[in-house]
Amino acid sequence: MSQVESLPHGVVLAATPLGNIGDASPRLSHALATAGVIAAEDTRRVRNLAAALGVEISGRVISNFDHNEVGRARQLIDAARTGTVLVVTDAGMPLVSDPGFSLVDAAHTAGVPVTCLPGPSAVTTALALSGLPVGRFIFDGFAPRKGGPRRAWLESLRAEARAVCFFESPHRLADTLEVAADVLGEQRRAAVCRELTKTYEEVRRGSLSELAEWAAEGVKGEITVVIEGGSAAEVSVEELVAVVEAMVADGVRLKEACRQVAAGRGVSNRDLYEAVLNAR
Repeated sequence: MSQVESLPHGVVLAATPLGNIGDASPRLSHALATAGVIAAEDTRRVRNLAAALGVEISGRVISNFDHNEVGRARQLIDAARTGTVLVVTDAGMPLVSDPGFSLVDAAHTAGVPVTCLPGPSAVTTALALSGLPVGRFIFDGFAPRKGGPRRAWLESLRAEARAVCFFESPHRLADTLEVAADVLGEQRRAAVCRELTKTYEEVRRGSLSELAEWAAEGVKGEITVVIEGGSAAEVSVEELVAVVEAMVADGVRLKEACRQVAAGRGVSNRDLYEAVLNAR
C-alpha cells in the first residue's frame, strides 16, 4: 500500500509529532496537503507544522478544540460525507486526552467512514521508555487537579495490578508524586518522562519517594508518568467505600464512581454500590 495514496472520504485521524518534526509520516504530509478540511486543535500550530514539513495546505482549516468540538461536529460530519476531514491535535494522537471524540462518535453514528494515520503518542512512548513491566497497563489521562480527588484516584490504584500511565502538569508533579508515595508506598517504582522526543528529553526512574524528592526541586516541560502495577490481591468492598465517597464528593455520580473503582479489583459494581449505601 502506498504511503501517499489518495485520502478516502470521511473522517481521518492523524497523529502529529510530539516535538521532533522528523517523526511526521509521509502520509501525514500528504494528508495536510490534500484534505478538504483540516479540523485542528490550534489552527496556528497546524499551519506551522505544515510549513516545517514544506507542505502547502489547500483545504479549509477549522478550529476544533475542547470548548467548541461538540458544536462543530455536525458541520464536520456534513463535510466528511463528500470529502475528507483531517483531524489533528497539537501533538500526538487525537482523542487520547485530546479533542476528537465528539466528531468520531458522531461519524460512527451517522455511518460516515473513520480511519486513522498512526503515529506518535506520548503514552506508548513513555511506556516503552519507562523500563517497567508494562505488558498490561491503563491510561488515566490527566491526574486530578485537586487534592481530595487526586488522593481518591490514587487510592483506587492501590491494588491495580496493571501499570498506570498518566499526564501531569510540571507545577503539580511534586505534589502528585508525594501523595502517590504516601498512598501507594514509597518504594513503588515509577518513571517520569519529560519532553519526549524533544531536545531536552529526560526519563527519570526510581521509587516514588525518590522521584517526589527530585521533582520538589522544580521540573519543566510536558510530563508523562508511568507507575508500576501493585499487588493483584483482591481488595475488600469496605476498603473501597471511602474511595467511592471521595469521588462522589467531587461530583462523580455514585453508580459511575462504583463502576470505576470496582473495575479490575475482584469486586462487583453492585456489591460496591450496596456497600456504599449501607455505610451511609
